[in-house]
Amino acid sequence: MARESSVREGIRAALPLLLPTFLLGASFGVLARPVMGWLAPIVMSVVVFSGAAQFAALSVLAAGGAAGTAIVAGVLMNLRFLPMGFAIGPSLPGGSAARATQGQTIVDASFVMANRGDGSFDRGRLFGATAVQAAAWWSGTAVGVFAGPSLPDPQTLGLDAIFPAFYLALLAGEVRGRRALIAASIGAGATALLMPFAPVGVPVIVACLGALVGLRRT
Repeated sequence: MARESSVREGIRAALPLLLPTFLLGASFGVLARPVMGWLAPIVMSVVVFSGAAQFAALSVLAAGGAAGTAIVAGVLMNLRFLPMGFAIGPSLPGGSAARATQGQTIVDASFVMANRGDGSFDRGRLFGATAVQAAAWWSGTAVGVFAGPSLPDPQTLGLDAIFPAFYLALLAGEVRGRRALIAASIGAGATALLMPFAPVGVPVIVACLGALVGLRRT
């Protein structure tokens, strides 16, 4: 069995994510304050703790959409955590309830960092990496909310480019070998085709299905 890292080792490994996650959280806080007020963005960051889902919901609200539609958009974005949970479940100790509780720490970057590449996951790296991102995301959101009126638009600073760059970096870390490249290509192609007209979150779900097809065909 592979040695399990300590949570402290996971924290050290995830420290490079501290600044970009903080900046993303701050940009969310700045953009959400005029739409949602000061309290809701902070509560949302703590409870939802998913940048993709929160920005999706915010984009719906900023466009004048209903709260129900924003919730649906966020839920669709977060459905990606279901296959992640199935993948990581066998690497977590305890019964079903214990594994489900530990699985609440899964976020995109910590999932990638915990992946050993052989189908198993390092629980210590998962917990440590998520702790770093949680601290950065929550504090970044709070700073963005309260300092937002005195800060420039995140887009004028180029902070909107951090989000896609962040996920591209995660994807690059996961693409190992021909099978993964095929799956990533199918997923990316499906997303690019659907984004111009499909509802928020739907391209992500189709991309996951496309990736599974790619893996199956190989």
